[in-house]
Amino acid sequence: MLKLKRIFNDIDVTKDLLLLLLIGGLYSLSISLSNTFVNVYLWKQSKSFIDLAIYNLTIVVIQPIFFIIAGRWAKKVDRVIVLRLGVIFLALFFIVVLLFGEKSSQHLVLLGALLGVGYGFYWLAFNVLTFEITEPDTRDFFNGFMGALSSTGGVIGPISAGFIITRFVSNIGYTIIFAISLALFSAAVITSFFINRRPSSGQYLFTRIYKERKNNKNWRLITNAHFLQGFREGTFVFVISVFVFIATNNELALGTFGLIHAGVSFIIYSLATKLIKKDMRKKIMVFGGLLLYASIFIIVFNPTYTRLLIYAAFIGIAYPLMLVPYSSMTYDAIGKSWKAAEMRIEYIVVRELFLNMGRVLSILAFIAAISYFLPNKSIPILLIILGVGHTLAAFLLLKLRTE
Repeated sequence: MLKLKRIFNDIDVTKDLLLLLLIGGLYSLSISLSNTFVNVYLWKQSKSFIDLAIYNLTIVVIQPIFFIIAGRWAKKVDRVIVLRLGVIFLALFFIVVLLFGEKSSQHLVLLGALLGVGYGFYWLAFNVLTFEITEPDTRDFFNGFMGALSSTGGVIGPISAGFIITRFVSNIGYTIIFAISLALFSAAVITSFFINRRPSSGQYLFTRIYKERKNNKNWRLITNAHFLQGFREGTFVFVISVFVFIATNNELALGTFGLIHAGVSFIIYSLATKLIKKDMRKKIMVFGGLLLYASIFIIVFNPTYTRLLIYAAFIGIAYPLMLVPYSSMTYDAIGKSWKAAEMRIEYIVVRELFLNMGRVLSILAFIAAISYFLPNKSIPILLIILGVGHTLAAFLLLKLRTE
């Protein structure tokens, strides 16, 4: 551990922290390799924005339900087991996609439900373990390093997947990348067995922590900010990848988009890990939020491939600047809330509930817009409205006080 402290600038890096980073890295590589292409895979089969919206809506409806269930199990059993269950369900998702093959678009609700269950279990456990394993003086390091790992996965994953898909006829390339994702999730399950067990006890007071918003201004700000974050994420997470594919009709082009985004993100996350200090968090977060919103106007009215690549670089800068301080401030605020040590699981569950409420509203707005108006007219206006989510969240957290 002494050698590790020297490598990481005397930060107290524990074995569990490194293992959690490894699991997060395997998850990020698997998701970056295949998740973007799942939406394109389904789009190629149905050519319907409504179908994509239903698939993504199922995910964000199921995810918070199983977040609540996972919270109870983490409180009564063990959060490492919950993490393991999440990864297993994500692996099951890819098994089912491989079995359905070119008929996957006929089973959108089932696929979305499997992913929602997996995300619910995985992110509840990962977030709680992050809260428990990190300390205030290691959180910026962890969030920054995790971001760098995610970006590394983003650099390797999409371009590799795009290359593989375009080198094979039919959908054989998709089968290969989904199988690789399955193998990576299997490795994450194995890694989870080396993390120290973390059993818990006590009552599961989910409702009480939800109501704590009335008593705790910081907590109310955090939950409202996460609702606004979800308001953007719900639609942007699938529409942009389809835009890239429509503009090029080529998966390798989509991989190049992912490569540029992740490459820039890697550089910024790496710098953020070392340079963002507590007294700089709010200014940097607001700058990142403003840059994120401004980037929409690069593509919204004329989403050519060149403009989409420029957009990829812009959000590669903006997201780390927004999310590193945003995440650290969130955990700090929770850490100073009522009975945080006993109720950390409930705090994470309620936060995720608000995040997914924002995502649900976003996708419902998308479905309504393309149902009642022409997609080429309604989607640009909708993106301008939904895209303000992160920016509003950043400004909202200027009121946060954790001193």
